[in-house]
Amino acid sequence: MRLKNNTGLKIISIVALLTGLFLSLVIKVYYQQQDKNTAQEAAIPSLMQLEIENEQLAKENQKLTEQLHKIESGQNTRQWDDAMMNAGLVALKGPGIKITLDDAKNQSDPQGFNVIHEEYLRELINILWNGGAEAIAVNDQRVTSHTEIFCSGSYIQINGTRQMPPYIITAIGNQSNLQSALNFYGWDKLGEYQQQYGITRKLDVPPVEAVTVPAGILYRYQFAQAAKES
Repeated sequence: MRLKNNTGLKIISIVALLTGLFLSLVIKVYYQQQDKNTAQEAAIPSLMQLEIENEQLAKENQKLTEQLHKIESGQNTRQWDDAMMNAGLVALKGPGIKITLDDAKNQSDPQGFNVIHEEYLRELINILWNGGAEAIAVNDQRVTSHTEIFCSGSYIQINGTRQMPPYIITAIGNQSNLQSALNFYGWDKLGEYQQQYGITRKLDVPPVEAVTVPAGILYRYQFAQAAKES
């Protein structure tokens, strides 16, 4: 009788043990599934954000592609030409004036009024810009935003080149406005130097479309970069 009781207890113990193991396995699987569902739910906002960003990038790429096609098809030719002209990278022709300045031939002056100085060139260029000039060159050196003009001994340096007299300034623009600007801002002063010290100061107004200004050289940037719009 005692043997049967012990056997029953063993069977009950085994069943209880198996039941416990089964329940613990079910609970473990349940919580693993819950963690998986929670992780998936947490990832949904990130996935949605990635989809939005991808959509925006696709739109920007499409826009850039369309712009490229327009440029290749010639629809933006005018804008490209304007950019090249503003940068001074293409030769231009049109109405305008020519100014010739030269040192005196037979006179010497200790104060240097018998020679053409770099400030004369700079002043005339500023006057012409103010008078509406659209393009200017000095001795076939195109004047751009990077052009330097300074004295270096017996010559004047322009765009990194040595220039000697005579200095011929060509400017494209409304001829009447350019002449008026010269007369208003100091052309007479150079005329006085011409009379007193013998320098050459000459103004030519060629027929319309007879003035040509050569193209400048592309400037290579080393440190400056295009700033992104905020």
